[in-house]
Amino acid sequence: MSAYRDGDAVVVLMPARFSVAEEREWVRRMVTRLERRDVRRRPSDAGLEHRAAELSRRYLDGRAVPASVRWVDNQHARWGSCSVDDSAIRLSRRLQGMPPWVLDYVLLHELAHLLVPGHGSDFWQLVSRFPRCERARGYLAGVSDAKGLHWNDDDGS
Repeated sequence: MSAYRDGDAVVVLMPARFSVAEEREWVRRMVTRLERRDVRRRPSDAGLEHRAAELSRRYLDGRAVPASVRWVDNQHARWGSCSVDDSAIRLSRRLQGMPPWVLDYVLLHELAHLLVPGHGSDFWQLVSRFPRCERARGYLAGVSDAKGLHWNDDDGS
């Protein structure tokens, strides 16, 4: 049994021997599971703000406090950005559906920019507090390469 999204459609795979009643029950169960997973992988803007506060508390001693955190559709070369002037963090919708630890890494990367604007050693010292830092960077590099995108974490996330 499995379920996944294909655009706006939900595809549920199940054995052909199921009765109509069993199919209905398993579709209901699998859609519920998929929706729960989506909430973790596709948080709302308010959910992003909550997650940012938690990451700041856990890894940055609560010092990074963004004015706003939101999803955007216009970032095609970056995974996220931070405007130090107004403390606004924006994350590319392309991150939606990626593992939560990848989203956390990008969010923490942008939070660290509220404390250190550049990509110097003091910046990376903060970001490296995240336990899956290198794994997430590798994941994003692989996704970028597979899609033919230029991505350099030193130039911007």
